[in-house]
Amino acid sequence: MKSASREKQKARIRRHQRVRRKISGDAGRPRLSVFRSLNHIYGQIIDDSSGKTLFSVSSLGQGLKGNIEGAKAIGASLAKRALAVSIETVVFDRGGYLYHGRVKAFADAAREGGLKF
Repeated sequence: MKSASREKQKARIRRHQRVRRKISGDAGRPRLSVFRSLNHIYGQIIDDSSGKTLFSVSSLGQGLKGNIEGAKAIGASLAKRALAVSIETVVFDRGGYLYHGRVKAFADAAREGGLKF
């Protein structure tokens, strides 16, 4: 018998693949990808045309938790780094997660930090 958590993970991956077929980032408008684990949250700015991650931020090494407050801090940090390298507009990739809770807090903080998506 398969566990419920394994089935939820497979469903999230299916949703993410479906979304990824429709969106991609390029040099002018890279993709902002978010990943949330049980304890932390991660964000990446990715140029899909060259297949490179431009930079990433996470709550892992900053002494933050992956809760809503941590997601807000990481979203603001990512926006600050993006603006420092002249990235103003991005394509948001929610990673198959619902746009709710930590993912929404991350996105709202990135918007407040100056990113447009």
